[in-house]
Parts: sequence; C-alpha cells; structure tokens
Amino acid sequence: MLEGSRVLLIVAGGIAAYKALELARRLRERGARVDVVLTNAGARFVTPLSFAAITHAPVHDDLFALTDEAEMGHLALAREADVVAVAPATADLLARMAAGLADDLATTLLLATRAPVLVAPAMNTAMWAHPATVANLALLERRGIHRIGPESGPLAEDTSGMGRMAEPTAIVEAVEALLGVGNRLAGRRALVTSGPTWEAIDPVRFLANRSSGKQGHAIAAALQRLGAEVTLVSGPTALPDPPLVTVVRVESARQMLAACEGALPVDVAVCAAAVADWRPATVPGEKIKKNGPPPPLALTENPDVLAALARANRRPALVVGFAAETSDVVAQAIAKRKRKGCDWIVANDVSPGTGTFGGDETRVHLITNLGVEDWPPMTKIAVAERLAERIAAALEG
Repeated sequence: MLEGSRVLLIVAGGIAAYKALELARRLRERGARVDVVLTNAGARFVTPLSFAAITHAPVHDDLFALTDEAEMGHLALAREADVVAVAPATADLLARMAAGLADDLATTLLLATRAPVLVAPAMNTAMWAHPATVANLALLERRGIHRIGPESGPLAEDTSGMGRMAEPTAIVEAVEALLGVGNRLAGRRALVTSGPTWEAIDPVRFLANRSSGKQGHAIAAALQRLGAEVTLVSGPTALPDPPLVTVVRVESARQMLAACEGALPVDVAVCAAAVADWRPATVPGEKIKKNGPPPPLALTENPDVLAALARANRRPALVVGFAAETSDVVAQAIAKRKRKGCDWIVANDVSPGTGTFGGDETRVHLITNLGVEDWPPMTKIAVAERLAERIAAALEG
C-alpha cells in the first residue's frame, strides 16, 4: 500500500496519456497523494480538470504560475515527492531529460527532485528503436532512472509492435517497489552470473558465444536496488559495472565456477551467464600457425556452474538458472530444471531472428515447481525488475 506516500505524476504528450488517468486513480486507491504535472503537449490529450477530479488536488502545468509560487513554490513539488512517475514518457521528454534541460515545469522538477524517478516509455516502434532513443535511455539508466516497459502490442495508427506503455497496474506495482527500495532484500546476499565465457584455443583465439551480458547485469542491478548485497561474476562484456555491485571479472567457465564458490554463502544465486559447455582439451603456449590443414580441435567438458551451485554444501536458499533455447523452449527448460537441480529456470528463445542475443527486448517463461508462467514481451530491464520482485517474495516466504 501507498498510504501517506506522495507521488508526483508527470504526464507527457502521447496517445497513452489517457492511461495516466487510470494510473492516478489506482494510485489514489492505494492511499497515495498524487500531484499531477501536465506538459503542454499532455494537455492536448487529457485535460487538467479530469486529473483534478480524480486526485482532488490542483493540476500543475506552468513553471511561472503565481498561484503556485505564492502557496507552495514549484520546487516544493520536487522536494516533497516520495517518488516521481513519468507516464507516458515520450521520446521527446526522455531526450530532454537526458540533455538535462529545465525549460518547463516537468523538466525543472525532474532536475530538482532527489526522489526515485520511474519512467514508462510510450512511442511508436520506429522511435523506440531509434539510436538516439536507445542512447538517451541508456544514459538515464546509468544515472539511476528506473524504467518499466514498454511492452509489445497494439499502437496508434493501427500498428502493432514494441512501444506500448506498461499498464497502470504494473506501474503502480513498480512505484510500490521503488518506495520499498533498500528494504525488501536488505540483509540478503545475492550472486549473479552474467555474460559469456571465453575458452582459449591458443593465446590469441578462443571459443565463445553471443551473450552480451545485458540480462545478467540488469538482474544484478535490480537485486541491488531492492537492498541486496550483490556479487556479479561476469564473463567478458562491454557493459559498465552496475552501481553498488561487487563485480568479479572472469574469462573461462572454470574461473567463473571458482569465483561463484568463493562468493558463497548467499541467499540467492541467479545463473544468467551463457557458460561454454566445452573447452579445448589442450591449449598450446604459442599461437597456432596456419601451416597446412586445420589442426584437430579436441574438446573436453566444462564444469557446470548452475548444477554445482544447486548441489553445493552451502547451497543458496534459491537457485535460479537460465535456459537459452532455439526450439521446444519450455519443454527443454523443464527438463533442464530437473537435470540441474535448481529451483527456477528462466527460459527464452534465442533462435535466429528473435534478436534476443545482444538486444534489449526478450520474452521469457518462468518455470518453477508450480508450473510455467509465460511472461509477455518486455525489455530485459523489465524482466530483471520483475524477477527481482519474485525473488524477494520467495525469500520472504
């Protein structure tokens, strides 16, 4: 519940602005006081009167409103908010946030607030996929901005694709989670693996896979935001270290297993890394020369990090694995969960054309002892946030 909390709701100009009315209503139902800031573009889709009727509070839209200045001062909105929700967050507003502009009331408050900020992007698919939007969101997330969605589904102009704003109920849940940041997993220790492993063929060549580490890094960050003390064991990636997370960098599967065992005991282990199943049986000390036919490459089996943690003497209370499959995704994940001895498996389709490897969006299935949950298409960050909440709930019993 949000009883006594103050939510600053910033509504930008997009067709999804009509959903912000439902969001305001649901926030009020949970006991929150909702202060609405409506951009000029937002007011073209929904009226201040509609929000005022739902929130029983004046709607703010003018940086230089004399009434507001006399009664409370516009910066008091930023100072007194417990959380700021931007819904919808349009491509334009995200770009202005990334640039640090303060040319209207909404952007001024976003610069002035010290409360956690949650954005719910909404735009057409082309705008969502544009490199400028991708770069702006990456910058905002590095600054600590939280994000929910977007989702895939029907959009304006009779189109469908990624860019649909998250549903109001999901945004309310995310707001509640943000207000509990630092609490739900406080005192808990988490271990996360991420990225690929590199298995040396010689001093300059190696076997690897296409994992980017985006999902594992996002999970480590999400668990940390819920208050966990997180150790991230990462194979080689180009990603920045998640804030306030202890990062151990490794290359091979054997190094990853050693680092994971060294991090025990923990309350939860999430094995999101794509660990190579095999490695070359022998590795010469010098580069293999191209002389004659290709040399034979004998392989030997690598240690199984997920299974080892599930069987460890100091076994975590919850062990979560990942299954990246190209066919029969759910069936193979169910079999993998039984074979590895872990508690949960998060399965996804990485077949050619899905864009999962290296991409920002995915669709996963969560397999537990209770059955299979089919999650809708969402970003990897949204998957991480949702999984972290499920982990917190499981550890709370």
